[in-house]
Amino acid sequence: MAVTMDFSDRQDFVDANRGLIAATPDLVVKAENGKTVWDMQVYRNFLKEEAPDTVNPSLWRQALLNSKTGLYEVVDGIYQVRGFDLTTMSVIRGKTGWIIIDPLTMTEVSQAALELVNRELGERPVSAVIYTHSHPDHFGGVKGVISQQDVDSGKTRVIAPAHFMEHVASEMALAGNAMSRRAQYMHGVLLPRGPRQQVDNGLGKGVAIGTFTLIEPTEYITHTDQSMDIDGVRFEFQLTPEAEADTEIMMYLPQFKALMGAENLNAAMHNILTPRGAKVRDPLNWSKSLDETLALFGDRIEVVFTSHYWPRWGKENVKNYIAKQRDMLKYLHDQTLRLINQGYKMDEIAERVKLPESLGSEWFNRGYYGNVTHNVKGVYQRYMGFWSGNPANLHPLPPHELGTQYVDAFGGSKVILEKTREAYGRGDYRWAATLLNHLVMAEPENTEARMLQADIFEQLGYQTENGPWRNIYLSGALELRNGIDTSNSPTTASPDLLRALSIEQIFDILAVRLNGPKADGVQLAIEWQFTDPNKRYAMTLEHSVLRHRAVTGDVEADLAITLDRNALNRLLVQPGSLAAQVDGGAIQLSGDPKTLAKLFSLLDSFSADFNVVTPAKGVIEPVNIAEG
Repeated sequence: MAVTMDFSDRQDFVDANRGLIAATPDLVVKAENGKTVWDMQVYRNFLKEEAPDTVNPSLWRQALLNSKTGLYEVVDGIYQVRGFDLTTMSVIRGKTGWIIIDPLTMTEVSQAALELVNRELGERPVSAVIYTHSHPDHFGGVKGVISQQDVDSGKTRVIAPAHFMEHVASEMALAGNAMSRRAQYMHGVLLPRGPRQQVDNGLGKGVAIGTFTLIEPTEYITHTDQSMDIDGVRFEFQLTPEAEADTEIMMYLPQFKALMGAENLNAAMHNILTPRGAKVRDPLNWSKSLDETLALFGDRIEVVFTSHYWPRWGKENVKNYIAKQRDMLKYLHDQTLRLINQGYKMDEIAERVKLPESLGSEWFNRGYYGNVTHNVKGVYQRYMGFWSGNPANLHPLPPHELGTQYVDAFGGSKVILEKTREAYGRGDYRWAATLLNHLVMAEPENTEARMLQADIFEQLGYQTENGPWRNIYLSGALELRNGIDTSNSPTTASPDLLRALSIEQIFDILAVRLNGPKADGVQLAIEWQFTDPNKRYAMTLEHSVLRHRAVTGDVEADLAITLDRNALNRLLVQPGSLAAQVDGGAIQLSGDPKTLAKLFSLLDSFSADFNVVTPAKGVIEPVNIAEG
């Protein structure tokens, strides 16, 4: 890698340092209780110019660039606070106050960022907040810069793309627990910081661990070409649905000749299928959005700044940047489909597709966050699903059973350990990891196998150019050696997010939590009568399925519950509060009150500390093919 890329090209370092107003290299942000929310000083202690043997030199270069922290001027009137979170907070000087774009993930870091802005540029109120899209690192810190009262009073506008709240809820609700656990791996949340551990995330340094919030937008961008005057600054919006996010906006500011590219533009290849889990993104539509950006604004842009990384200046430089990110996405899409239609399987395609030199040699197209292999598989999954088409893979055994069979076929654990050590000795780490995984899945308490697999994962992590892949490998090694400790992991669970969910979405979540086997044979019916909002729902449990339906007429139910939305929120957070809410009059019951207790007794609780590198707790028996 060190001789493949042109490390003498220092333009990114020039751009990352340009416009520095105040550097904060020793930045440490703490919560009110003294807990560290964000620490950049720890990186400063080991991030030196020369890459160590334990980090891919290309990823090390990205880690150096992402370690720039402080307040920067993009152009006069547009500023960025970088290095305070995974995300960059952009600040625009309006006629009366600050217009903030993407107020980071947690309130503590966004508050610290705004304090830096006010200290260096003069204190001003926040006149508007703009969320570029529906991912939590772009809105979760909002209450660090404004309050709900600011919005309710009309002091501050909150602007977002159409369907923002809908996608926030859907992205983080039904599979939120599993996504949170996988995000611990992807972001290296549980890893120490250092040259043998977490050094960078590719998209930024990492994720802050603090207080997550949300304020509902007051205005929405519903279509491209929509313009808006925000505190004396003219914005021309481009709506880009189904690109980097389900809903997202880019914006051109004509008085500054500046494009705000949100997260559709990056200083790295992005994810088509993120390792934390999410719906597969549409690289074709994403590419078309960037082509539309060039058509709309290309000849007018003098500078582009984004939700991550550093800006880029100069009309031709900006157009080249946008065009090559556009073409990188379309190349991955088109070449994957070409090989699919030639009969190649997913893993075969992932080994064959490489970016052409004209695209792959650009630092901003390197696989620091997404990468070619994973993105190709994402495209394949989007069109073809998870199955390769080979009957041998149509109904594979689950991991524990498969591992047991492999160990037996190889002649026992000693043989597998011996062959794994041979592969490890010759540097064949991918095969070593695959082979030993069968033994770890068959015998999860085999300490010798776990420690060797941890060594293998470390070597794979040290080699990769991709920040999340490094974090995933090293997190797996940590879990194999030390077990699971998620006590210092960030969470996006919050009262604000609960309020953002519709009643229908909350009922969908309850249905996901229903333990089907325990509910077998149980029948019950509940009528939910909401006073605020004025809605009624019939909920039924039958055939081990929990269903709900909005109703207007009479309902036959075992129990009728009358309440408002706030009472429902309290009940979900603390089911034991039912009696107190009934006694206090917040909830009225008519019928058999044991019905609700019965329902809650059938709901599973989720915890983000499940096994990743060993079998799930409670070995899953293989399904009989005749019953499958």
